Amino acid sequence: MKYSMTEHGFETATQFGTLTVSAKDEYGFRPYQLLVSSVAVCSGGVLRKVLQKMRMPAEDIQIEVKEVRRNPEVADRVESIHLHFTVKGQDIDESKMSRAMELTAKNCSMVQSVKDSIDIRETYEVIR
Repeated sequence: MKYSMTEHGFETATQFGTLTVSAKDEYGFRPYQLLVSSVAVCSGGVLRKVLQKMRMPAEDIQIEVKEVRRNPEVADRVESIHLHFTVKGQDIDESKMSRAMELTAKNCSMVQSVKDSIDIRETYEVIR
């Protein structure tokens, strides 16, 4: 990827269009939003695969970022992220969900990349 400076941030061309990143909401995605999105969506994708392998396919997975805690005294560093997964599926066995969540965290490359610097909290609910 190659990023080019713009008046209010940076842009890069992707196969899906232009990605604009800026420190200001009105001009593009903020860097911390992309970081949080990467952790959330990676986790969701891994959870989907884990559930399939456990023979509990999800009909739908919604991910809500409940909280992002940042430290204004250390460059607004992201210190914690709370992700809440709502998993819908007729074959989801709630007694196996904690194991599915453990495997998700273990196998998500984004969670593993930040695990020693950002506290990731994952909660879930199952809807049939």
